[in-house]
Amino acid sequence: MKKTSLLIFSLLFSAWLFSQETTKTFTLQEAIDYALINNRSAKNAARDIEAAEKQKWETTATGLPQIDGAVDYTNWIKQQVSLLPAEIAGGTPGTFVPVTFSPKQNLNATATLSQLLFDGSYLVGLQSAKVYLEISENAKIKTDLEVRNAVINAYGNVLLAEENLNIVTKNIDVLQKNLDETTKIYENGLTEEESVEQLQITLTGLENYLNNVERSKNIAYQMFNITLGIDLNEPISLTDNLEVLTLQNISLELLETDENIENSIDYQIAKNQEVSKELLLKLEKSTFLPRLSAFINGGYSGFGETFAFASNNQEWYGSSLFGVNMTIPIFSSGMRSAATQRAQIDLEIAKEELTETEQQLKFQISAAKSDYQFAIEEYQNKRQNLNLAERIEQKNQTKFFEGIASSFDLRQAQTQLYTAQQEYLQSMFNVITKKSELETILNTVNY
Repeated sequence: MKKTSLLIFSLLFSAWLFSQETTKTFTLQEAIDYALINNRSAKNAARDIEAAEKQKWETTATGLPQIDGAVDYTNWIKQQVSLLPAEIAGGTPGTFVPVTFSPKQNLNATATLSQLLFDGSYLVGLQSAKVYLEISENAKIKTDLEVRNAVINAYGNVLLAEENLNIVTKNIDVLQKNLDETTKIYENGLTEEESVEQLQITLTGLENYLNNVERSKNIAYQMFNITLGIDLNEPISLTDNLEVLTLQNISLELLETDENIENSIDYQIAKNQEVSKELLLKLEKSTFLPRLSAFINGGYSGFGETFAFASNNQEWYGSSLFGVNMTIPIFSSGMRSAATQRAQIDLEIAKEELTETEQQLKFQISAAKSDYQFAIEEYQNKRQNLNLAERIEQKNQTKFFEGIASSFDLRQAQTQLYTAQQEYLQSMFNVITKKSELETILNTVNY
């Protein structure tokens, strides 16, 4: 018997240890740090930066020396014939002799070194590659800000669901005790049946709401996992407390932050767009300039009636040349001029969009500060309301069992308490999320 008990205990302890090892635990900051590495959008944004760095080198390399090799092998199935005047070989004047000028097989191996000397589009391309990299880096920053905001919302939703579940469960326990006591009083003929029915209605509503809260909690956990980039159903545990987290996120100093629009990542992205349009205009203008390049070519050729090019007796004939190539645009029927004018129009549009972005950001910052301040004020108000609702419910509960208050009065006080509890939880969640939204717009996040 003792051995059996010891075995069961060992198995349960091993299972507990395994669950502790497999369950990931997160504070809010740990969740943010994890998501910035493992969230799928964040990972793709990092890959975009890597691709932009490769694109930058790809563009740079087009202006550096290029070496290309070629090997050509030909085998005349039927050799081409040329006609020569017969008198060259002592034949009859006015007649022709068929001759072939090349052996049946030949092999040519060449290597060409080319170097771009001047190309206006190449110079613009170098600038564009740098801007493209900056655009990718800014996109990564924006993605990280969005991921951080999403994690805070998802984390807050889980805490909200957990706190809601605890409160509703406690309310049901209290209400069940009230119902049991009231039922006994009714059975003793000291109260009306309506009192029992009123409490039963309230209890049924709470139990139904509890089922919905449990489903919402599961969905909140799944959303949290997706945001972090882990398996949908992987078990996780959150260690922060909703109320403590709320107090940590009350920062009146943030409301006094200077509205420096240029720090906003949305402004920087809009500025990138303006610069990219300027470069496209430069690119179109560069098409009016000549293009200059140089090359050196060298190779060897071998000939024979049979394929014996690997033989030591094979003779090879070397050749080399140097050349310069200049392409000068002369006339395009107005195509280049139209393209330049179109690029100029696109630049003007980008400038207008940048101005619009500035105005929108000023409005968004002002609105976000207002929302955050209201969330703080609402939290303080809802906390006071909850204290009042708890006292009112407690007084009505005492009055009810003393026979002073009706069951309707008790039910109304209980409903008011439940509403105050939900509003208080929501106000804490709003403080956390509204601060995150303001930090995202201001780009004041320090990772």
